[in-house]
Amino acid sequence: MKRIGLFGGSFDPVHTGHLLVACAAREERQLDRLYFIPAAQSPFKPESQLAPAADRLCLLRLALAGLPWCEVDDQEIRRGGISYTIDTLKDYVRRFPDAEISYLIGADHVPKLPQWRQASELARLATFLVITRPGEPETPLPPPFRGHRLSGFPFGVSASQIRSRVKAGLPIQYLTPPQVAEAIYNKGLYL
Repeated sequence: MKRIGLFGGSFDPVHTGHLLVACAAREERQLDRLYFIPAAQSPFKPESQLAPAADRLCLLRLALAGLPWCEVDDQEIRRGGISYTIDTLKDYVRRFPDAEISYLIGADHVPKLPQWRQASELARLATFLVITRPGEPETPLPPPFRGHRLSGFPFGVSASQIRSRVKAGLPIQYLTPPQVAEAIYNKGLYL
């Protein structure tokens, strides 16, 4: 059975922590393929102003270059509006009916899972792989959700920290892949 991972989020910008999570998910859950799916707009952060979608996609493609087991899926951006995980998950179940599908989620989002659109359907269709940042408490998945906690490579960086550092004129080397940092500066993002 093919094992597929889905990694949704704003990726504003993609950073080394995202890539370490991808590696941990692949190794620990033996994923055959991992799809990074940037959101058009989060239902839980409707007021947030994201970098332009084209720029976020460009940064993701730069970060994933050379990782043949990873792919960028822009379906949520193409759909536009608020991005609901259930819509994307149903698309993957339709496209890969015989695959085991896992959805990567930050531990900070676990308590909100019951509030996600069509939560019981989400729980039925996917196994959830939980990523905990250093210093975060371990939160069990609420029923009926099932999944696994990734031990991974703890890395306490966030996209908001990177945006703040860029705005303050501080370096972001080692926090993002070099080609991503270069593109952020060249495009004048997050200033």
